[in-house]
Amino acid sequence: MRQSFYCLAMIVMCCVQCLYRAEGQSMNPLRYDIGNPTVRDIWVDPVNGNDDNPGSSARPYKTVYAAWESIPANEDLTGNGWRINLKPGVYTSDDMPLYWDERYGSARYPIIIRPAESKNSVKITAGINMALCSYVYFMDLILEDTMFATADIVHLQFSDHILLRNCTLIANRDITQECLKVNQCQYVYVEDNDISGAWDNAVDFVAVQYGHIVANKIHNCGDWGLYLKGGSAYFRVENNEIYNTGTGGFTAGQGTGFQFMTPPFLHYETYDCKFINNSVHDVEGAGFGVNGGYNILIAHNTCYRVGERSHVVEVTFGGRSCDGQPGGDFDSCDVYRTMGGWGNSLVSDGINYVRIPNKNVYIFNNIVYNPTGYQSLWQHFFIPAPYSGEWNINVNAPNPANADENLRIRGNIIWNGSANHALGVGEGESGCSSNNPTCNTAQLLADNAINSREPQLQNPVVGNFAPIKNSSVYQVTTFPIPDFAGNDRPSMPPSPAGNYVNSVTRDAQGNARTGNAVAGAYIGEGGISSVFTAEDIMTPYSVEYKDDIAFLHISAPSTKNLTIRLFTLTGTEIMHNFPSEISYGDTWIPLPTNLSSGVYYLIIQSGDESAGLPVLIAE
Repeated sequence: MRQSFYCLAMIVMCCVQCLYRAEGQSMNPLRYDIGNPTVRDIWVDPVNGNDDNPGSSARPYKTVYAAWESIPANEDLTGNGWRINLKPGVYTSDDMPLYWDERYGSARYPIIIRPAESKNSVKITAGINMALCSYVYFMDLILEDTMFATADIVHLQFSDHILLRNCTLIANRDITQECLKVNQCQYVYVEDNDISGAWDNAVDFVAVQYGHIVANKIHNCGDWGLYLKGGSAYFRVENNEIYNTGTGGFTAGQGTGFQFMTPPFLHYETYDCKFINNSVHDVEGAGFGVNGGYNILIAHNTCYRVGERSHVVEVTFGGRSCDGQPGGDFDSCDVYRTMGGWGNSLVSDGINYVRIPNKNVYIFNNIVYNPTGYQSLWQHFFIPAPYSGEWNINVNAPNPANADENLRIRGNIIWNGSANHALGVGEGESGCSSNNPTCNTAQLLADNAINSREPQLQNPVVGNFAPIKNSSVYQVTTFPIPDFAGNDRPSMPPSPAGNYVNSVTRDAQGNARTGNAVAGAYIGEGGISSVFTAEDIMTPYSVEYKDDIAFLHISAPSTKNLTIRLFTLTGTEIMHNFPSEISYGDTWIPLPTNLSSGVYYLIIQSGDESAGLPVLIAE
C-alpha cells in the first residue's frame, strides 16, 4: 500500500512541478533564515517519559513516535507549528517513527526537532525516512547507526523546505549505502553538519530543486562525496570540506534512470549550480567534475591530494537510461520523452546509454595542489570528444553530444605531476580540440598556471588551505567570472530561469573579495608571522640566525614542558624535540642544518594543547 501511495505521490508531484516559481539559487543570505515561527512545544524523555503523558515539560512523552503522532497529519498546520524537544539520552528504533510522513508545516508554522538542552546531548541510533512533509527542521542532533543501517541514515523524498542544521550523521562505510539521500524534493537546506560513512556516496541528491549545501564536513565514503543529479537545479554548494572519498569529491550531474526525474527538469543532469569556496582533499578520483550540466559554476575552490587513480578535474557526459523502475513499467520514460525530455525506454548495459551533454560550464580561479608523490595517475583533465551514436538518436538529446560546449577554464592554479604530465585535451578521443573557441590546448596553457607555480599554503597537511601572504598564489593572474546568458535553455518542457550572476564576493571565511581575486577558497589572513602567541600555550617564538644557523627563539612567559615539531608542507616530520623544560625567558633551539630555504610548519605542544604556524627559512 505504501509503495503504491508513494508512486501516486510522485506522479502528482511531477504534474505540479511545471508551476514552479521562476527563482534561482540564492547567494545571500548565506544560511536559511527560519525567522520567528509560532510553535507549540512537545517534550520527550527516553528515560522518565511515558507515552500516556500529554507531552508537556513536566510530563513528557517517552518516544519520538508519540510526539510525531500528536502532530495533525495530512493537513496544513494552522494556529501553530510544533517544536519537539528531546531530553538527553539515546533514542533507538523503538523510540522513532518508522516513517516520518504527511506533516505539512509552513514558514510561520514549521515542525522543529531539536535537543531540549545542549547540542550532542541527544543521539538517535535509527535511520530517518521522511516523505510528503513540508517545513521540517532537524537541528543539533547526533544521528548515528554504524551497526544496522544498510540503506541511509537520513532519507528525504517528496518533501519541501527541509532544514538539516548542525547535526552529526555517522554511518558505516562498509554496510551503509548512503549517509544522506534526498530525492524528488524542493527547497532543501543542509548547513553546518558533519556527514560521514557509506560504501557509496556520502550525500546523494536526485531530482532536487532549490536550496543550498553550506559549511558541512562530508567524508569517509567509497564513491562520490557529494553529487546533485537527475535534474537537480538551483543549488549553491559553498564552504564545505569534502575529503577521504573514492570516485571523486563533488560532481554536478552523473547518471540517472529517466523514470526518477521530474518535469520540467528532464534534460540536463544538473541545472544552475554554483560550487564555490569549498575545500576538497585526499580524494582518490577527481576533486570536482561536471557530468551533464547546464550553467555550472565551479570557482574559488581548493583541492589538495586529489586524483591519484585518474585525473584531477573532469567535464564529461552524464548518463541516461530507463533501468531500475519498480515493476518494469517504462510508461513514465515514454511520457517524459513525449514531453521533450532527453531519454528513452531502454535499459542500459553499463556501456550503452544516452549521453547527456554539458553546456556553459565555467571553471574559474581554483587551486589544485598535489605535492610530490600525490600526482594524478594519467593526466590533469578528463574531457571526452563529442559522442555520436545510436543511443543518442530519437531521444531528443543533442546528437552529437558535446561535453565542452562553451566550457571555460581560466585562472586556475594546477600543480600536479611532472612538467610533461598529460593535459588530457586535444584531438582524437579528447575534447577541447583546436577548433573549440572557448577551450583548447593553447588557451588552457595561456589562461591557467599549470605546473608553473607551486601553491604555498599555510599548512594543507592539517587542513589549513589559506595561502601564505605574498606567496606564489598571489602572483597568478585570475579572471573575472562572466555571468550566464540564460537564453539557451531547452524549450520543451521549459524550466524556470536560474541565477545567472556568477560573481563570488566572499571567501570561505566570509571575507570580502575585492580587487584582483586570489585563486582558491581563501583570501589568506596574516600569512607568515615571525612572532606567534599561541592562545593556550602563550609562548612567543621567532626564527633567528647566528653564523648561518637557524634557531628557534622561544620567549617563554613561564617555565613549561614543550614539545617542538617541524614539518615540511607535504607532511614529512623533520624535527621532533621531545618534551623538555623551557625556562622563563629566552631560549634558542637549533634547527636542522640541512634545511633548504622555504616554508615549513612548526607545532608547539604543551600537554594536550598545541598551536602552530608556518615559518619561513631563508637562505
